[in-house]
Amino acid sequence: MPRQPDQPSTRPLLDKLGVKPEHRAAVLGLDDGDFLFRLVGRASDVYVNRRRAGLDLIFLGIERREDLRRLGSQRSFIAPNGAVWVVWPKGSKAVNENDVRDAALDAGLVDVKVVSFSPTLSALKLVIRVRDR
Repeated sequence: MPRQPDQPSTRPLLDKLGVKPEHRAAVLGLDDGDFLFRLVGRASDVYVNRRRAGLDLIFLGIERREDLRRLGSQRSFIAPNGAVWVVWPKGSKAVNENDVRDAALDAGLVDVKVVSFSPTLSALKLVIRVRDR
C-alpha cells in the first residue's frame, strides 16, 4: 500500500537526496552535524564551506531571501549532471519554496524534487536544464 501524504518517509535521507559513494559534495552554510557525519560516511569527497569544480552535489543552507543571491555562483561548481540542494527552515516567513524556485530560474537552474530534510528543514533539488548541459 502506498505511503499516505501525511506519513513521513522511511527512506534514509541520503537516499532521498541521491547521494552515492562516488559523489563529490560540498556543504555550504548548513550547520547540521548529524547530516555532515552521514554524508562523510557515504560520499567519496566532502568539502565543508568550500567548493571545487565538478561537484556532484552542493548542499546550500539558506535562512533569508537575501541568502539566495549565493545561488547564482553555485552553477559553475557543479558537474553538468550535478545538483544544488537548497535547504531552508520549514514554515519560514523569511524564505519559502517559491523564493527558491524564482532564484533558481534566475541562476539558470530548474527544480526537480522537494524533500523533507529534517523535521525543521525543507530542501529543493535544482539542476541545470538538459538543453543547457
